[in-house]
Amino acid sequence: MLRLLLLAGTNEARQLAAALGGQASLQVIASLAGATRAPQPLGVATRIGGFGGREGFIDYLQRERIGAVLDATHPFAARISHRSAEVCAELDMPYAQLLRPAWQPNDGDDWHFLNDETDAARHIPEDATVFLATGRQTLHLFDNLSDRTIYARQIDSAPDTFPFPKGGWIVGRPPFSLEDEINLFARLGVDWLVVKNAGGSASRSKLDAARELGLPVAMIRRPLQPQCDKLTSVAAALRWARRLA
Repeated sequence: MLRLLLLAGTNEARQLAAALGGQASLQVIASLAGATRAPQPLGVATRIGGFGGREGFIDYLQRERIGAVLDATHPFAARISHRSAEVCAELDMPYAQLLRPAWQPNDGDDWHFLNDETDAARHIPEDATVFLATGRQTLHLFDNLSDRTIYARQIDSAPDTFPFPKGGWIVGRPPFSLEDEINLFARLGVDWLVVKNAGGSASRSKLDAARELGLPVAMIRRPLQPQCDKLTSVAAALRWARRLA
């Protein structure tokens, strides 16, 4: 039986766990980084937390007799993906990355592409109200937006102090409907939306809402991804894993 490590944390990873968990020829172990305090169960054996760096990851793969790694992490978890691809190549272990296609602008979209978070201040006026849909872990990279009114969304409750002088936390668990996003942005008086180019249909509604409301979007480009086998859909990832079993 092949022991498959599924690097999880995305909706695609959840679909893969559900589809592969009951397959007799595979034993799936999911790994979550621990960024979400109360993750929803995946239906397969799950470990939570880091591996302790490169050497810790190698030790885990060997100790747990992992036979292949399927990386379905977020497109912006590039450091994890690079390390995983390099380690698996070193160990001659099958590895593939499920990387959903990036979003592309449609007619009516007003997108401004950024190389990283610090670029946002060059585009967004100082009196703007900004909605950050970029996650809690990188908020410190937007310190140069402190003159703006900032709203930041996160999945978990927010007991810590909001890091900007004006604005506040918006707590919610996706998916969000188009109507929900339109109503939220209108209620907050949002002038600019800032997002990472995560891709996928599940979180596209905020971009559709921005188009409906005529809001400009600061779109952060994806980081460089590892050179490895690339899969662009859950169906392709399932075929890859089943061929190994």
